[in-house]
Amino acid sequence: MVRKKLGRGRKNRCRFCTKEGCPRPAFVDYKDVPTLKKLTTNQGKMFSRKRSGNCAAFQRATQDAVKRARFMALLPYVGE
Repeated sequence: MVRKKLGRGRKNRCRFCTKEGCPRPAFVDYKDVPTLKKLTTNQGKMFSRKRSGNCAAFQRATQDAVKRARFMALLPYVGE
């Protein structure tokens, strides 16, 4: 019987960084709701850096963008 290798996948890459590197200053638009929904669970929680694959600078920028979008009622605080 062949065993599957668990937890051995490709490493997630930051979706905001380019091939030249991480653009500075790191900015994520809070009005871009489809992108922010991909970075949150169905309960409304943010994915961790390890799970989303973002670099540290863009994880902080994403965190601020999600909080702003929640405050402006573009994203829910709590999922369904």
